[in-house]
Amino acid sequence: MQTDLIQPIVEFLQGRTPEAWLTKASQPEQLPALLIDHCNCELKAAQTAMLLIRRYAVSSQSSDALLAWLKPYEDFVYRKVPFDAASITQSGLNKKLMVREDVSFGHDLVDKMVLLIKEELHHFQQVLEILEQRGIAYESLGAGRYAKGMMRRVRTYEPQALIDKLICGAIIEARSCERFAALVPYIDDDLGRFYTSLLRSEARHFEDYLTLAQQVAGDESIQPRVDFFTQLEGELIASLDDEFRFHSGVPA
Repeated sequence: MQTDLIQPIVEFLQGRTPEAWLTKASQPEQLPALLIDHCNCELKAAQTAMLLIRRYAVSSQSSDALLAWLKPYEDFVYRKVPFDAASITQSGLNKKLMVREDVSFGHDLVDKMVLLIKEELHHFQQVLEILEQRGIAYESLGAGRYAKGMMRRVRTYEPQALIDKLICGAIIEARSCERFAALVPYIDDDLGRFYTSLLRSEARHFEDYLTLAQQVAGDESIQPRVDFFTQLEGELIASLDDEFRFHSGVPA
């Protein structure tokens, strides 16, 4: 695993993935849950980035185009509509998005989040292909407590709410990469190579989120909120968890 990629992530987070979670994840009977929830996480990451663009940066016309582009993925996950990757176009993201003039950080937010969305949805398709290759049927899987545990502590007034959302996005992306790296010695070679490739692709995502958070905050340092949320996240992954998910805590 490339030290230059994982080291900044490890230094940013407060604590590594517990050994007990890795032991659970390595059990063959847990592979369907691990991959299905990972698939869901890729879509949720794209949805989160899309929501930020629509809520804070673009016109209603561009917002509608972005929603339409996500629809096939959401139809598959939430409505059980068959997924046909060949029929999906990137028209919603390739169009010239109309950025609101009253948002100073709008163009940077759109540029970074559009790139992230494209990568996350590509990885969603890759995980679906792995499920198919391994004969694992995609099934509905409820969300765990992880993201909710952080998002409920987001402030409710702007721009502080946006700053907190961006910091939470950074932490979730960083933990995903930390787990990609941590899982490699515990899984088969093919899946290990895939997770290594994801780390190389997604390692910068958490830094993009932090850069945007500081840009929104202006002269005010975001470090106190980073410390608050990384501590909270560390507690979530180190405490007992009744459900096994890609971002769950210590198996109860």
